[in-house]
Amino acid sequence: MGTITFIEYDGTTHDVDLVDGASLMELATTNGIPGIDGDCGGEASCGTCHVIVDAEWTSATGTRSGEESQMIEMSPECEPHSRLACQLKACPSLDGLKVRLPEFQM
Repeated sequence: MGTITFIEYDGTTHDVDLVDGASLMELATTNGIPGIDGDCGGEASCGTCHVIVDAEWTSATGTRSGEESQMIEMSPECEPHSRLACQLKACPSLDGLKVRLPEFQM
């Protein structure tokens, strides 16, 4: 089993067990990570699961889809490596992934 680390805006870290096939949003909400709401249930239509992927992980996590880009780019805190956690599926190759949370979700 692997681990994914969520880092709050204030630097507080939360390590969660990687569950193969679950979205990062599901992992965050199941584990009570503050700052990840997932209001739309994983449909990429609300932007309340915005995370910023560490640059070293962008090749492993891939790039945003057009739909994801439209949603995430509305956030004033959008960064080049911003993603919606609902669109990132956990898999063994993401063991050790670190994602930061913006100060505010949309």
